[in-house]
Amino acid sequence: MDPIDAVFIIAVIMFSAVIHEVAHGVAADKLGDPTARLMGRLTLNPIPHLDIIGSIFLPLVLALSGSPFLFGWAKPVPYNPYNFVRAPRWGEAIVAGAGPASNFLIALVAASLVRTGWFSPEITSIVFLIIVINVMLGIFNLVPIPPLDGSKVLSALLPAGLADSYGRLRTTLEFNPFLGLGLVILFIIFLGGDLARLIYTVAGAFAGI
Repeated sequence: MDPIDAVFIIAVIMFSAVIHEVAHGVAADKLGDPTARLMGRLTLNPIPHLDIIGSIFLPLVLALSGSPFLFGWAKPVPYNPYNFVRAPRWGEAIVAGAGPASNFLIALVAASLVRTGWFSPEITSIVFLIIVINVMLGIFNLVPIPPLDGSKVLSALLPAGLADSYGRLRTTLEFNPFLGLGLVILFIIFLGGDLARLIYTVAGAFAGI
């Protein structure tokens, strides 16, 4: 891949991941937890959110290697679920779901631009890449493997008994990040190709192409 294209991909992943994390913080703040706001994390300035590995190194390696699966992350926005005074039962799920929802919203806005047909094929391909990256961030983060957002959403949806068991698994994996990351890597290795095809299918449906 051309280095300029790689830099563009990194920039899109970085800013999309930043918006993803800010969405978590905004949702938590609306539910009554000011932690992210007090720590200065409700900002679109990428500096407080940057993670060297997740925001720069990993996207660069994936882009330059020609991987069909593009991924990255920003520093997680902190929140305290015990501060949720609104919807405490669903608070963590709402905060978790806000991140992927922000990415799907970005993808839909970009897709609406593609559907206008106003742009040249070159510009359309650039906008389509923005759609792909945000669909990827949205879908991948909904995979229910801790510490991904989908694990918190699933935990809220499960019946009480299963939720308790799954909660213990979540706690184990979240306090052992290398174990959780290992499961995520195995998921990518074995199912990354299928996931990439799903992402491109959804992105194409959004864009109408």
